[in-house]
Amino acid sequence: MEKEKIYWLAWSKIKGIGAVSLKRIYDYFGSVELAWKINESELLKIEGIGKKLVNKIKEEKGKINPEQLYIKHKEKNPQFITPFERKYPQLLLEIPSPPPVLYYQGEIDISENQGLTPLIGIVGTRKPTEHGKRWTYNISKVLAQNGFTIVSGLAEGIDTIAHRGCLDGGGRTIAVLGNGLDRVYPSNNKQLMAEIAEKGLILTEYDYGSLPERGNFPARNRIVAGLCRAILVMEAPEKSGALITAHYATEFNRDVYTLPNTPDNIQARGCLRLIHNGAEVIITEKELLSSLGAIPDLNSPQQLSLFAETSSPPTLLETPKPNLSEPLSIVYDAIASSPTPFDVIVNQSNLTSAEVSGILLQLELEGLVTQLPGMMYKK
Repeated sequence: MEKEKIYWLAWSKIKGIGAVSLKRIYDYFGSVELAWKINESELLKIEGIGKKLVNKIKEEKGKINPEQLYIKHKEKNPQFITPFERKYPQLLLEIPSPPPVLYYQGEIDISENQGLTPLIGIVGTRKPTEHGKRWTYNISKVLAQNGFTIVSGLAEGIDTIAHRGCLDGGGRTIAVLGNGLDRVYPSNNKQLMAEIAEKGLILTEYDYGSLPERGNFPARNRIVAGLCRAILVMEAPEKSGALITAHYATEFNRDVYTLPNTPDNIQARGCLRLIHNGAEVIITEKELLSSLGAIPDLNSPQQLSLFAETSSPPTLLETPKPNLSEPLSIVYDAIASSPTPFDVIVNQSNLTSAEVSGILLQLELEGLVTQLPGMMYKK
């Protein structure tokens, strides 16, 4: 069993291989150890893996000794779990891009990972209004008192309030980071992070020393959405990272709830957009508890995306390429008009996964790129 864990760690260090491609490799061979030891040409049989990526894999594997990497890792790094282990969250295995390695501090609760204790994500703006603060704290506390585990991202604002409300309600909370466990971000959440590690769980797919880079947070948001049965967007402007979490939630067939507000509140216009596109509205704590208790199984028919595009009349003219700076232009050019896998974009752009994630988020917010289910993108 430990052998397989060694090779999950080794594969996670291969540049150019993201979570989507590694899941395809695992699904094809049934063992990441076997996939590491076979001739690299066998990888060409897997969808989305071309000759260029195979050559990159061969080059990177030559730099890594899996057993030595594992021994060195255990000397200084935190505990971690991989998808083949019973302790790995089962709901994450259902998404197209489960993290190959999850580092953690705190106590893993098997009942949470097996779906017996429901996990609810609470996300929103870093600059909430008093209305958003009050509702977030109250709902987090009530959910905790009724046996729900609250998941959020330890960011300023709504995330911090959600964690605090849950702890004050005597519940367990999970913080998902966009950096290594040896970093506290934001720095003023040092005490809160320590309290969560003692009474709950901290998760990240980023190794020790990893900084909270901008491109890490969309990837972090997919983990928040993947862990949970439902996502509550408490307050979010129109270009909020919380909407990315909601996007992932609908892609993963989770329910999305949001707090109603007025159009005058710019910190909540993203919530109004979600309501317009079909999100459930939070009216009272009692009604929310009733609704969350009736969430259908995850294998129910796919819900209608809250980000469904409206149809528009066809144009006879080809859309000109936008004027973009070099990093954005490189990623934009790597995306075909047909759906392009995330890992293919990373491979063709010669940038890191974190860099590509951040750039894709910028392109998506500017309306130049559309994300599709399965970590696919198109212009």
